Amino acid sequence: MIQPDYRRRLGVFRNPAVRHELRTLDPTRDYERMVQLLIGYEFPFDINRALELALFHTYASPRVSALTNRTGEFEQHGQRRYDDTAILIARFIQHGLDSDRGARAIEHINRIHGFYQIANEDFLFVLATFIFYPIDWVNRYGWRKLTSSEEQAFYYFFREVGHRMHLQAIPGSLEAFREFNRQYEANYFRYAESNRRVADATIRVVQGWFPRFLRPVVKQAVAGLISDSLRQAFGYPPPARLVTALLNGLLWLRKWPLRWITVKPYPTLIENSYYHSYPNGVPEVEAMGPEKLLRRINK
Repeated sequence: MIQPDYRRRLGVFRNPAVRHELRTLDPTRDYERMVQLLIGYEFPFDINRALELALFHTYASPRVSALTNRTGEFEQHGQRRYDDTAILIARFIQHGLDSDRGARAIEHINRIHGFYQIANEDFLFVLATFIFYPIDWVNRYGWRKLTSSEEQAFYYFFREVGHRMHLQAIPGSLEAFREFNRQYEANYFRYAESNRRVADATIRVVQGWFPRFLRPVVKQAVAGLISDSLRQAFGYPPPARLVTALLNGLLWLRKWPLRWITVKPYPTLIENSYYHSYPNGVPEVEAMGPEKLLRRINK
């Protein structure tokens, strides 16, 4: 479990001991601790935004979006589906894969997925996005780039998650997984109405986090953060150049103060994060998920 091992210097400055510990760890053996340090201390904002976009990315595959659209969950209960997904992932990251809460989170995810027919290849594609979006986002927008060992830690961590989800034929290296992801996108990314419907429903969730006058900008901002292939798969037009330039400029400028200071909780945990669906506190793992499936699970 992530422990508050380190304190900020003078209450605002990053503690260099975090980075020092990361340098001493072996990603093939210490991947849990490395991912915990990266998410809890070094890049909490960046990695959480990256994981949000990773989920969004999966809807560019009609094989994934068709199922999500058919359930209607993101259109009817988008904020809760978003929060439940984020919390379940955070549980096994924060507490560890072998912890009681971590193991229960993965077991609960497996039970929910067990109600649907999902191809192993689609599971691998989703797993790949959880590896590569944090790596690519941090290397582009983070206050420093990830080391090779830190990148490998994401691979080994989510490979182990994949094993516990009973996935087959997980690529044997970070590079092989990257190639699998490229091939999957080449084979399956195309426009479909289900892609657009689920993407629009997800954007409406994000718009709800902002004052009304800023909501029209959200779709443009999301379009500016995703690739051309995703925009085409969603049927989204390119964003206005001014929006893209402003967005990239702001993300670039924020790097510099973050080299030294951080305003996020240290470490950032489920307990000190806010979830819109649960303003009074996060429920137990087994209470998360679509209500109709929870009723079937709890029979």
